[in-house]
Amino acid sequence: MALSIGIVGLPNVGKSTLFTALTRKGGLAANYPFATIDPNVGIVDVPDDRLQVLADIVRPGRIVPATVEFVDIAGLVRGASEGEGLGNQFLANIRETDAICEVVRFFSDPDVIRHESSLDPASDMDTIQTELVLADLGTLERAIPKLEKETRRDKANASRLAIAQRLQGWLNEGNRAADLDMTEEERVAAHDLFLLTMKPILYVANVDEGALDAELPAINGAEIVPISAKVEAELAELDPEEAAEFLADLGLAQSGLATLAQAAYRLLGLQSYFTAGEMEVKAWTIPVGTKAPQAAGVIHSDFERGFIKAQVCSYDDYVALGGEQGCKNAGRLRMEGKEYVVQDGDVMHFMFNV
Repeated sequence: MALSIGIVGLPNVGKSTLFTALTRKGGLAANYPFATIDPNVGIVDVPDDRLQVLADIVRPGRIVPATVEFVDIAGLVRGASEGEGLGNQFLANIRETDAICEVVRFFSDPDVIRHESSLDPASDMDTIQTELVLADLGTLERAIPKLEKETRRDKANASRLAIAQRLQGWLNEGNRAADLDMTEEERVAAHDLFLLTMKPILYVANVDEGALDAELPAINGAEIVPISAKVEAELAELDPEEAAEFLADLGLAQSGLATLAQAAYRLLGLQSYFTAGEMEVKAWTIPVGTKAPQAAGVIHSDFERGFIKAQVCSYDDYVALGGEQGCKNAGRLRMEGKEYVVQDGDVMHFMFNV
């Protein structure tokens, strides 16, 4: 499954610099508002050291990591929900992503213009939440009259109307739609309303180089991931060995891309399983809790439709025992059926018949 993350933020918080560094894709990173007009899109590999470990055992023709799509979206300003700045265009681009990554300025470069008077991360986050909430209220104002007409024709629509009205009251209090206590049925109905504040949101603090190891307190109850766009830009210019040395000099175990990808997986409840053979070692992304047939379906729909069983070995066993044959000899290679819940790092081979 392809993961799409929209990188958003107020003007000049460093989101385009971060996007360019993460994706190693040329893009405009300028010191003025609305340098990004049309969204830039970049697809990057999700760093996972386990792939190389598996490849060292299997010696495949290639390694295929999971991927994530980053979308660099035009800067948001106060009043965007009413058309200020690039308003509607900004909001439309967010609707197409799976999650929102909001970049918040924590760095203190006086040469980079700030859209408002002072460095105030909490205020910046409130500004964006307010604009997204207002945009969702506009969506509901248009949707509720239609739902009322549909409900008069067919009472089966009453539950959809009820959750839309509940959400309207909740949003009017300044809350995100995702934070409303809802049943699973209500969440499905709410999803069909395509509200921006239903999307999972991840906050990235664009910090100074010296603050990468700082413990940042949660803001508005949300975890903050510290990343330096400036450091990531420098890493993007280096080959892998030089990049590893640079990270070590900074006292960092991994790049900002790896940190961000891991945080996004946690936020969205995702994990990876692997297939390993002579042709390739490949990572596949699935939601936590996925059963074996649905995991097989990520490879091809026929695998799910004709699923028979899955041959499974845990990553730790696969590595410790030297691969599939070692797992088999040690009795650690299992055959699992349709009810098996796939675990992160499982090395799998599917049997199917269609």
